[in-house]
Amino acid sequence: MTQYRKTAEAVAALTPEQYRVTQQSATERPGTGALLDNKEAGIYVDIVSGEPLFASSDKFESGCGWPSFTKPIDHATVKELKDSTHGMIRTEVRSAGGDSHLGHVFDDGPRDRGGLRYCINSASLRFVSRAEMEAQGYGAYLDQVEDIA
Repeated sequence: MTQYRKTAEAVAALTPEQYRVTQQSATERPGTGALLDNKEAGIYVDIVSGEPLFASSDKFESGCGWPSFTKPIDHATVKELKDSTHGMIRTEVRSAGGDSHLGHVFDDGPRDRGGLRYCINSASLRFVSRAEMEAQGYGAYLDQVEDIA
């Protein structure tokens, strides 16, 4: 089993925006994330640790301005923490291995798919296409990704 963790090298390689989001719990501006409109089959991994977080088959268009997912690949890969900043109470989502700030989870997702909306910053994610998953060590997750002809 691969150990996913934050390293100084990985943090040093982050862009200023990726650093702000993952290490300082910032939020990218809505509608600006590189992965917002990505419709390709694959998985989304923590930009810092490489930890597999979300599958394209669980991504949906929520209209909120950030990539949205109905569930993580494995609930053990995300931590959910109470966030009372900005005068509201929300549930923050962080990667378990890399401790990267990812975004927040809300209960206004598609009812037929569990009702949750994981609202995630593109800056916290790296996309691995289905074609690259095996080569990059994510072959065990191929069954989580829809087969697109």
